Amino acid sequence: MLTDYAAEPIMTALCHCVDCQKWTGSAFTSNVVVPRDTFKVIQGIPKFYDIAGASGKNNRHFFCGTCGSNLFGELDIMGDKTVIKAGSLDNGEASLRNKVDIEFFVKNRVSYLPAVDVAKQEPRFG
Repeated sequence: MLTDYAAEPIMTALCHCVDCQKWTGSAFTSNVVVPRDTFKVIQGIPKFYDIAGASGKNNRHFFCGTCGSNLFGELDIMGDKTVIKAGSLDNGEASLRNKVDIEFFVKNRVSYLPAVDVAKQEPRFG
């Protein structure tokens, strides 16, 4: 599965919500948020599943049907943006270029992880 985006990220974010914890089997997701109209799948057809987010609106999670890797999300609450899972990016981009702009759902952050000092801390989304 290959994806690409043609714009600078709007933001980089960690999300500690329970949905992201379950989706990744980990403590949080690491994300690059880009304008939806600059994002495209260039190889393969991802599978998806829908789940209601904390807002009550739909979160569509896309993943590779072959290997199961989490790829990106389209959240109704962010209708014009695509949330790319940074671990699916090439060339070391999972590091978020050593810049985390914001952490969401810090109220659900696991107790052994400290806050990213320079990142804005949001108890929920938004």
